Amino acid sequence: MSFQNPIEIPGVNTIYFLRTALNEQRKTRGEEELSSPEFMKILYEKMKFLEIDKSILQRSLNVGFSGGEKKKSEVLQMMILEPKLILLDEIDSGLDIDALKSVTKGINALLSKDVSVIIVTHYSRLLDYIHPNAVHILSEGKIVKTADASLAKELESRGYEDVLHTSSTA
Repeated sequence: MSFQNPIEIPGVNTIYFLRTALNEQRKTRGEEELSSPEFMKILYEKMKFLEIDKSILQRSLNVGFSGGEKKKSEVLQMMILEPKLILLDEIDSGLDIDALKSVTKGINALLSKDVSVIIVTHYSRLLDYIHPNAVHILSEGKIVKTADASLAKELESRGYEDVLHTSSTA
């Protein structure tokens, strides 16, 4: 799960957090822990792909990170742990265009037939980089409308009230 505003964990450096999380996951599945060199090879490959500076590895998790660094760090965690279900709560919040491109590049790399991704967003700009199978409008805890990505563009131009009103009268 990716939070709208990722929490800071003082005293836990990013590299320790990532390696511990991955090795605990591997132990739970009955797999051998990765050695430091094996882990570092995977980590550096994914960091290069996401254009993350290696200096974050020694910093406490999310402490003093910019908005873009926090979001990239979360996507890095997902790329390392390879979850089957991903929930992204406003992953685009607070990102400049370069960070948005890097984050969405990572999200797109995670997409496969074996991975489900739910993205919560209020803006369609994210859909310039990620192409969803479906867009849902949630109102009062219920899905009230579903369509393809064009629904998000329609919302941007017409607003929720107009789109919801025309769908209920159609």
